[in-house]
Amino acid sequence: MTSTAMPVIPLKTYRFYFNTAAPVRLPEYPGSAWRGAFGHALKRTVCVVRNTPCQACLLRRACAYSYVFETPPPANTEKMRKYNTIPHPFVFRFAANGLEYAYSLDLTLFGHGLRFFPYIIHAMQTAGQDGIGGSRHAFLLNRIDEIDFQGRPVTVYEDGHLQQLEPAQTPAAPDMPAKIRLTFHSPVRIKHDSKNLAAGDFSFGALFSALLRRISMLSYFYTDTPLDTDFAALTAAARMARFSEQNLRWYDWTRYSSRQQTEMNLGGLIGNVSLDMQGMDDFWPYLWLGQWTHVGKATSMGLGAYSIGAASLSTSR
Repeated sequence: MTSTAMPVIPLKTYRFYFNTAAPVRLPEYPGSAWRGAFGHALKRTVCVVRNTPCQACLLRRACAYSYVFETPPPANTEKMRKYNTIPHPFVFRFAANGLEYAYSLDLTLFGHGLRFFPYIIHAMQTAGQDGIGGSRHAFLLNRIDEIDFQGRPVTVYEDGHLQQLEPAQTPAAPDMPAKIRLTFHSPVRIKHDSKNLAAGDFSFGALFSALLRRISMLSYFYTDTPLDTDFAALTAAARMARFSEQNLRWYDWTRYSSRQQTEMNLGGLIGNVSLDMQGMDDFWPYLWLGQWTHVGKATSMGLGAYSIGAASLSTSR
């Protein structure tokens, strides 16, 4: 079985560097706090129709906030027509920050979402100044680096000046190794029959189905090259594949939703799985690209982040 096309999602990853006046104290997975602060700041930055719900706003399809954060389906969409929102054109990603008075995070933008990068810079700067988390910890934006697909940084924003940016590209998958290990750095939430998959039920078929769906949606809504492949054949073939090793555990994590005014359980699986890649050529480009798109639920706040490693393969993700 050979797919008819490879996934194409031009993207860029930007690393935001902040200074702080006090030691950083944030949760292990701070994506909810940053995403919420970013959304509020972006809306204040661009909204010209105050006190009007986005769904009722005449400008919702021409608004940077609506496009990036509320993300309504296009009027002529053939997918997700019954949904109020579609997958967002961004994901946060967080790594260990070892310095008490400095902090960094990554933000990846997909396809057409990149045209709003200047708005996003202003919103992230405002969000940091206003404070993050329950303690309203202030973060002062220092600079922004673009991180290429090999992990090399190039400064693109500093002292209020944004450099001319090169066009976005899709990460090209390297030669497929004989065996890979996927390490989940933040909880991955994949549902089947309305239930989150636990470690004992987690399978390659479930993982790849969720990844294929996500990549398909991102390419459909945010690029000019919607994914054209044999979805049924890929999904059926994925159900036949098995992990060679599986070391996963459930991680309980809750966040407070100011919108719904309640605690929400966003636990998921962390750990790693291994795959023998013989005969897995059709899956390889999707698995590689998924390091930037993430997989599962709540990806925009940083969940479902993974990296691929192998004895003969290095990755910057």
